[in-house]
Amino acid sequence: MTGCREVHVMMKSLLLFLMMVFVVSATAQQKPHYTQYIMNQYIINPALTGIENYVDVKLSHRLQWVGILDAPVTTYLTMHGPIGKQDEKTTATSFRKDGYNPRGKDYWEEYTTSRPHHGWGLQVINDRTGPLNNFSAMGTYAYHIGISNKMNLAAGLGLGFSNISINADKLEFYNSSVDPAVYNSGLINNVRFDMNAGLYLYSSNFFVGLSGLQLVPSKIDFSNNNISKKDSKHIPHFFATTGYRFLLGADFNFTPSILVKQVDPAPIQFEFNAKLQYLDVMWIGGGYRVDDGITAMLGLNISNTVNMGYSYDYTTSKLNNFSRGTHEIMIGFTLGNKYGDSCPRNVW
Repeated sequence: MTGCREVHVMMKSLLLFLMMVFVVSATAQQKPHYTQYIMNQYIINPALTGIENYVDVKLSHRLQWVGILDAPVTTYLTMHGPIGKQDEKTTATSFRKDGYNPRGKDYWEEYTTSRPHHGWGLQVINDRTGPLNNFSAMGTYAYHIGISNKMNLAAGLGLGFSNISINADKLEFYNSSVDPAVYNSGLINNVRFDMNAGLYLYSSNFFVGLSGLQLVPSKIDFSNNNISKKDSKHIPHFFATTGYRFLLGADFNFTPSILVKQVDPAPIQFEFNAKLQYLDVMWIGGGYRVDDGITAMLGLNISNTVNMGYSYDYTTSKLNNFSRGTHEIMIGFTLGNKYGDSCPRNVW
């Protein structure tokens, strides 16, 4: 019996160690995926802070790898708006008339860059995997300037904190001498300073973005006991995005986009997406994340103040043997929408 108990304790210790390596080591991605990033690029690039004429609020909840016990669950709230933005109402950004596409040919022809202005924003993100939880809060700022009659450039910065914690109540040990820092504490926290930065070039029909998240590397260490991996640390995540909007007839817009993610030393990850939008009413889309999965998306602009989106990820890796896919839902609110825009003017 004693031998079996020792083996059980060793297996528990090994399980904890592997979980730590998987979630917070330098070889693993530490930031969550966002399938609907195209509908809220602000979540990966602070340069979009204040890009629209209104305060843009987004709530999202993501259930990853449904069917796998203690799989990642990500919830976030984002909010950002302009400061001193003085757009002239000379473009097709008012309420839609019957039979008229507010993102059609007239909109592209009449599009003009915004006058220089600032933006403010807030991001609150909670990402949980089993007993490990990563909570972060960040304030963001951006400055937007027109560099030509049709093109804008924005630079943004985010400053805040993140807190990685272990909930020891979810861990079971038969011997209190094993991993005492976990055994004797209900919750162990690691709080650190965090910083994001980004650039965003955009016009009426294309965008190019570059951003870096978690730019301040720091060691992850819950205690001086043996629960932490010696070389574990927060590492930067870098993103590049680009997309182009094509007008298809009088009623439809088609927007293919690419996201490239680099998290050293993991391989560079590519994600290809496409979205087809009908007027300013609804959209459908799909995507492919190389060596990971395929996605399907749909959304609806309920009014000029409320919009919703849903996505489903089908896993193509070996995890598909255990997972029933990933669900992500997002609801948005446009507060102070002075032009009555029923869909975003500068992001899609």
